[in-house]
Amino acid sequence: MTFTLYSTSWCGPCKRLKGHLAELGISFTEVDIEQSPEAAALVESLNNGNQMVPTLVFSDGTSLTNPSAMAVKEKLSAL
Repeated sequence: MTFTLYSTSWCGPCKRLKGHLAELGISFTEVDIEQSPEAAALVESLNNGNQMVPTLVFSDGTSLTNPSAMAVKEKLSAL
């Protein structure tokens, strides 16, 4: 199962999470919300109107905001 990671180029927590996911061999699709108004609107809709990143959206439609890499791994195992 895959997921989309919504981020920005300057987001420290995004960079950290991407590094940890790479160490675990977890692949994903990344979308920069500063380059996509539609993605920014989606992130806002998932986070009470806030553009909080990293926000991850999974294939089952659920999302996590600023999760740990282990939380992502656990979620993927549950899918």
